[in-house]
Amino acid sequence: MASVTSLTDLVNQQLTSALSATQPDADPLLRRSDRADFQANGILALAKKAKANPRELATQVVGGIATGDDLIKDVEVSGPGFLNITLADRAITENLAARLADGDRLGVPLKADAGITVVDYAQPNVAKEMHVGHLRSAVIGDALRGMLDFTGERTIGRHHIGDWGTQFGMLIQYLFEHPGELAPAEDVDGEQAMSNLNRVYKASRAVFDADEEFKERARKRVVALQSGDKETLELWQQFVDESKVYFNSVFDKLDMEIRDEEIVGESAYNDGMPETARLLEETGVAVRSEGALVVFFDEIRGKDDQPVPLIVQKADGGFGYAASDLTAIRNRVQDLDATTLLYVVDVRQSLHFKMVFETARRAGWLGDDVTAHNMAYGTVLGADGKPFKTRAGETVRLEDLLDEAVQRAAEVVREKARDLTEDEIQERATQVGIGAVKYADLSTSPNRDYKFDLDQMVSLNGDTSVYLQYAYARIQSILRKAGEVRPAAHPELGLHEAERALGLHLDAFGDTVFEAAAEYAPHRLAAYLYQLASLFTTFYDKCPVIKPQPPQDVAENRLFLCDLTARTLHRGMALLGIRTPERL
Repeated sequence: MASVTSLTDLVNQQLTSALSATQPDADPLLRRSDRADFQANGILALAKKAKANPRELATQVVGGIATGDDLIKDVEVSGPGFLNITLADRAITENLAARLADGDRLGVPLKADAGITVVDYAQPNVAKEMHVGHLRSAVIGDALRGMLDFTGERTIGRHHIGDWGTQFGMLIQYLFEHPGELAPAEDVDGEQAMSNLNRVYKASRAVFDADEEFKERARKRVVALQSGDKETLELWQQFVDESKVYFNSVFDKLDMEIRDEEIVGESAYNDGMPETARLLEETGVAVRSEGALVVFFDEIRGKDDQPVPLIVQKADGGFGYAASDLTAIRNRVQDLDATTLLYVVDVRQSLHFKMVFETARRAGWLGDDVTAHNMAYGTVLGADGKPFKTRAGETVRLEDLLDEAVQRAAEVVREKARDLTEDEIQERATQVGIGAVKYADLSTSPNRDYKFDLDQMVSLNGDTSVYLQYAYARIQSILRKAGEVRPAAHPELGLHEAERALGLHLDAFGDTVFEAAAEYAPHRLAAYLYQLASLFTTFYDKCPVIKPQPPQDVAENRLFLCDLTARTLHRGMALLGIRTPERL
């Protein structure tokens, strides 16, 4: 890998040198964290610190910057002290050529201070169908892992599935009394697995609600489960396995890899929860209140102005979500050596995780060297602006939603297809439809709600993944039609305004990925890619590549820009978990 310093950083190195010569105290204000807005605010901030006139200071800095060289063509002062910097065409082309030569990484370096981030995402419930509410956690979490991995961070996935609690006593007891109703997991596909589980769940719930004696037997079965009874655990494992078959079928449709070793549900922390409770009580972090073990927070109060507690252990001795989440933190920090804990969960759980994180800090399990962040996401809304439901008012099954997206995408692909077979149309429809669903989610700030509108999602116009996928496919078509003329960088050539705009944006890819990953903001990468496709459209309209054919060196240079644009689109979309078909 040959990392390439971005043009922005190269310029800021020159600015730093010039500023340091003018203002010896300037260096603390020129750290990388200030790089993005330095040109807008750097001089003004320094002038304020130095109690100097910003325009006069900017003029001094300009005098110390070498212009007319291979990097900066010109620089001038404008307004109260802003710097307008024009880069040399040669610098743009040479930097882009170095990125293209680096292959898949496009010259983007790996960060030096990489750590280990545990990402808690995609948390379905055993014995229950996945619905539209499970979509965002899976899609956002997968994209965050893609971006973090690309920057050099080591990510570990954790799918904290709901596989423990009262309902499992009910299910297990029913299976004890009605043996053979679940076929072995290896004998069924995903839909059959969930069909079996739904049938058993509904049947067991009906008996549980109607038969008090069965209800009592089910409660005793919960105790047996938590105590590790062998026969009880074997039946529990059977429908956990059934559920995993189903989970994998849905995640396959989402074009996501879910590794079995990363599915670590609530049950995995069962043995550690008593110790968690003991440690919290012994250190005084948690106290007994009305028989329950709880943690209080002065700043968190209910409607009656009474403190809202985090319940670690119930009065009857049972453990809830707080105990498993706290035990998970201990495991992830102490056993997995995590430096960051990232939770991709519904915004409605924000208060819960605020209390869990604070409790873990009081207990010393989250130290200054570990960051815990709740990536709270908003709700998927229907066209009416209300939570997405079926016409009957039921929660939409995730499989149904994905199937409809692929069906709509097939209509769009078939309408545009020229030389694709029906099998190829169906393959592209899957990539376009699933990509449309993912991109609609990821192009929205995670903490905001968004409307699920399939017509807009699969549109060829506007900020959609289909627009980006067609831009990529269009470039591949251009490269094929170029014949013997191949992409090649020519730094000696001057650049058209549209070429410069496209080139400068291409050079910003690495910085954008780093910033989006650091802020847990996949929508920033999505916005970058949409602008890239838009800039390419402008470039292709104003700068002929094939017809009318320009001189060969110009054609080669423009094909080089096409090639790098396609590679950047492909890599950026892949980080978001979206495929880019070669032909559409």
